[in-house]
Amino acid sequence: MAVLAARLNAELRHAEPGVIIAAAIRTFGRKLALVSSFGAESAVLLHLAAQVDANIPVLFLDTGMHFGQTLDYRKNLASALGLTNVRDLRPAFEDLAIRDPKATLWQTDVDGCCHIRKVLPLDRAVAGFDAWITGRKRFQASTRMSLPVVEYAEGKLKFNPLANWGPEQLAAYVEANALPAHPLVAQGYPSIGCWPCTKPVEAGADARSGRWQGLEKTECGIHLAHTPGEAANVGGDI
Repeated sequence: MAVLAARLNAELRHAEPGVIIAAAIRTFGRKLALVSSFGAESAVLLHLAAQVDANIPVLFLDTGMHFGQTLDYRKNLASALGLTNVRDLRPAFEDLAIRDPKATLWQTDVDGCCHIRKVLPLDRAVAGFDAWITGRKRFQASTRMSLPVVEYAEGKLKFNPLANWGPEQLAAYVEANALPAHPLVAQGYPSIGCWPCTKPVEAGADARSGRWQGLEKTECGIHLAHTPGEAANVGGDI
């Protein structure tokens, strides 16, 4: 799989996002999923994927801590794009009962909260797939500047079709296709996660600076190497 990832990355590193998605589907078929946060920039990737295969499995991490606007957006956007296979991934009841029975873990252990509400549910879901598609882009954060288009991680291939695109290309695609914006974007949220850990961002600031504000944390953990069932070392629009 690592050899395949290297070959595909070499072939696709300058390709347009739609071409990358088509190659991923052609290579893995029903063993491929797309993971989406239905966040600020999610409409672009979801629209691109829908043009290739509207029945692609789309995995949405319903953490139980989302803004109500995100849940409405997930429903409305999936319907508007004709996506027919969106799957809501929720934390296991046992994990919540043991680790976060009062839904206050985010106040004392933000990594642990992300782990039981995001990392573990996604681990369980992607176990049935050989590859998955993410919406990550290099411009989003310094930790993503060297992001490849195709990578091998934890036994699976990950496709990042939008890795090469910047804000201008995303904005142009949204306008050209009249894609609906997440309602919180207009309120100063350029990157949207769970409500306790997402704040508005001042104009000109890093798009992800409103995530886990005041902490060294920059990722929720799903894109960081870890052993399934174990916490990631540190904790995104997906």
